[in-house]
Amino acid sequence: MKKIIRISLFVALGSLFIYTIFYLYNKNQQKPVVYKTINMSETDIVKKTLATGSIVPRREINIKPQVSGIIEKIFVVAGTKVKKGDMIARIKIIPNMLNLANAESRISRAKIALDNAKIDFDRYQKLYEQKMVSLQEYQPYALNFKNSKEELEAAENNIALIKEGVSKASGKVTNTIVRSTIDGMILDIPVKEGGSVIESNNFNEGTTIASIADMGEMIFDGKVDESEVGKIRPNMPLILTIGALDTVKFDASLEYIAPKGVKENGAIQFQIKAKVNLQKDVFLRAGYSSTADIVLAKRDKVMALPEGVLQFENGKTFVEVETALQVFEKRFIQTGLSDGINIEILSGISKGDKVKDINASSAEAEGKK
Repeated sequence: MKKIIRISLFVALGSLFIYTIFYLYNKNQQKPVVYKTINMSETDIVKKTLATGSIVPRREINIKPQVSGIIEKIFVVAGTKVKKGDMIARIKIIPNMLNLANAESRISRAKIALDNAKIDFDRYQKLYEQKMVSLQEYQPYALNFKNSKEELEAAENNIALIKEGVSKASGKVTNTIVRSTIDGMILDIPVKEGGSVIESNNFNEGTTIASIADMGEMIFDGKVDESEVGKIRPNMPLILTIGALDTVKFDASLEYIAPKGVKENGAIQFQIKAKVNLQKDVFLRAGYSSTADIVLAKRDKVMALPEGVLQFENGKTFVEVETALQVFEKRFIQTGLSDGINIEILSGISKGDKVKDINASSAEAEGKK
């Protein structure tokens, strides 16, 4: 019995030893590497740089009042299209009490002077008609009477301007009506009826009544990093992507590159402006955020490979071309334009060649058929 147990134990230990050797042998066996291959494809290659900014009207102005007062009536709302001369708002003047008192005093003095001048004029006119005084004696009184009338009229116009912002001589022309100075669209009205406004003068830019812009001519206003600004020049094409209209692309043409940069977040940024080619069925709102792909160079319908399959040796570029199943040979090539993903192949390989993809391989031989 003991002999049987001893034999069984030796058999079990022998089996375990054999299994261990077999397991380690299989584990140390290196599986063959199978490389995938790719072919050149015809594609468009665009080398570009990125700029961020927004869509703004080329011509936008702020309308400001010529008199101070209270907004009595607003005739438009944001989004209204207006023509040059259209009414935007009406201002009710709140007269300065000191100026009003002076104007009323001026009228009183003008009336007194006119009454005295009329008495003298009437007396000397009768004497002149009766030929009791000469024309030379009569004329000063006639002239004084006319001047007094003019002074009274000027005083009345002055008080009318202080109270109503319009004089008798100007008729319907008044600076209490705020009008548009260009054709365009109302973008914003930052004031409300009943609010106070200040006139625009040499010492104060005044209160903005409305912002108006020509929405038929829009530009891209953005910034480019200093590392990229040396690569761009005026008239370069741009492709605009607008966040609010992510399914639509707009073409633009670079018009302006700032000669001076501005430091922002530790980097130097240069302002650029580009004319946007509008589309009939798409309305661009002022202030849309946008990114611009500035096209530095472009090749249409060229043969290209992914940049990841290229290899380098002594400053030369080569790829490995399959000559038989999983047998590759080195081919030196000439490359052209690259967009960072694909690169143009000028010479060295032909369209039907299968190129080793050094980034994609399989360790299982049976995975390659």
